[in-house]
Amino acid sequence: MPLDMAWVRSARANTSAIERRAATLPGRRSIKKDWQAAWLARAISCIDLTTLAGDDTPGRVARLCAKARRPVAPELLDALGLPDLTVGAVCVYHDMIGPAVDALQGTGIPVAAVSTGFPAGLSPWHLRLAEIGESVAAGAREIDIVISRRHVLTGDWQALYDETRAMREACGPAHMKAILATGELGTLRNVARASYVAMMAGADFIKTSTGKESVNATLPVSLVMIRAIREFHERTGIRVGYKPAGGISKAKDALMYLALIKEELGDRWLRPDLFRFGASSLLGDIERQLEHHVTGAYSASWRHALA
Repeated sequence: MPLDMAWVRSARANTSAIERRAATLPGRRSIKKDWQAAWLARAISCIDLTTLAGDDTPGRVARLCAKARRPVAPELLDALGLPDLTVGAVCVYHDMIGPAVDALQGTGIPVAAVSTGFPAGLSPWHLRLAEIGESVAAGAREIDIVISRRHVLTGDWQALYDETRAMREACGPAHMKAILATGELGTLRNVARASYVAMMAGADFIKTSTGKESVNATLPVSLVMIRAIREFHERTGIRVGYKPAGGISKAKDALMYLALIKEELGDRWLRPDLFRFGASSLLGDIERQLEHHVTGAYSASWRHALA
């Protein structure tokens, strides 16, 4: 849709109220027993299982993809009645798309690729667009792009819109997740405005972080972005997905994010096409919690190693 500057400028963020709302969530939402197991299984289905390390190899990616295909021990999945449970996607750098596509052949699990000069987004513009095209051609069905933070910090919303829209067009049939790098945007108001601009430019998802910033996903930032998504849907009828990423490593944290989504957006957003976790270690803790649910005993973390 065209950039609506009046809408963007109208965005406000009451920081104290937002932080108070986020702080009360853990005390008001306690999910136990069978319900907890069900919510944790849903969390697994929404994980973008990620490896973004400089020493990634085809072998490491293949092992990660094996975990994506069978995220929890088969006996636990059978006990839960979920033998076909998989993660939402596998997220890698461009060079690892080929090995990931090969390892996930026939599973229906999409490969997501970080692009556009990830994580800083400061490579030459034509190279950022070319990188998107190369990743789509290599088999990535989802592209995680990074916005230019300087456009937000200087209030150049038109430039942010133009760049994001061009990236969306370069993605073609692939879904585009726009990473806002919220820890580097300065204020919650900037987070809200950047969220609106990204959605107006055609982002299929808005995502908190690259995972490389000093501050990544938080509940206050999530609340701002989720409410922007809700207002966007109310005004346009278009559903945009949400992806918190970075620093989410415990099952109890995943439950808080799911509860926030349910309260603010409703059950429709609790599905992989509209909600994802960007995580590398979260799955291990969820698997430990599910084993405790099935057996009544906690296991050592090394029994559920990733990659």
